Amino acid sequence: MKRLINKIKLFPNDNEKSKEIEKILIERLELANFEIVDSKYDLAIAIGGDGSFLRMVKNNVFDTETFYVGINAGTLGFLQEISIDDIDIFIERLSSNDFTIQNFGIQETKVTTKDGNISRFYSLNEIVVRDRNLKTAKLIIEIDNELLEKYIGDGVLVSTSIGSTAYNLSFGGSIVYDDLHTLQITPIAPLNTKSYRDVLNSIIIPENRTITIKPTDETTSLIISVDGETNTYKDVEEISTIVRNKKIKCIRMNNFSYAKKINEKFLTEK
Repeated sequence: MKRLINKIKLFPNDNEKSKEIEKILIERLELANFEIVDSKYDLAIAIGGDGSFLRMVKNNVFDTETFYVGINAGTLGFLQEISIDDIDIFIERLSSNDFTIQNFGIQETKVTTKDGNISRFYSLNEIVVRDRNLKTAKLIIEIDNELLEKYIGDGVLVSTSIGSTAYNLSFGGSIVYDDLHTLQITPIAPLNTKSYRDVLNSIIIPENRTITIKPTDETTSLIISVDGETNTYKDVEEISTIVRNKKIKCIRMNNFSYAKKINEKFLTEK
């Protein structure tokens, strides 16, 4: 049987623990006749926490031909599929193609300013929209050009299914199975008074639906964070975001259980 993976690049976190795991991994991968390379690789492996996985995917410009997987050398490590204790089993299964491939939907975001400038971003987890001066944000939110709400609050987070277990959880958003390619609109401290009525819960949107966020005249300067990287924009006309056709390929072991992972990461005491 022809091996699906042959050439591998490692993306270790910049700390002692990750570097030590990198050395062990190189030794054992080479013993199994895998080639460790810096370019033209089949598989990218992040070593660290979830941040290292995000950096790896971004470093690869969200390439859809590369396979991705993570080894957890951090704390939560929700994106990191392989534990340190399972490295030998992982390599054995990698050698015999004994794994599944799961596609993760990538969020595509476009920011348009009133002078016609357009900025485009990809994200794996989420975007966060706030007023530039961290004042109350007044935003019009549409889904496929249909009005959802006139939002007033601290800001809005729009997360992918993968990102549903990240920053989204901090604001009471829902956990979504990551084989669903959704977006989730989660309000950040929405106002709910006699004068202002906002949706207080997160709203889950299927793929191929465009979410558009338009600032009112009182909130044209915005802070927009994309997977934790923050940029400031003046005179924003609109932000549109969607999960469409772009998906990255991630390796998972055949015994993977999302329910078990939720239990282990969020409910089981270490």
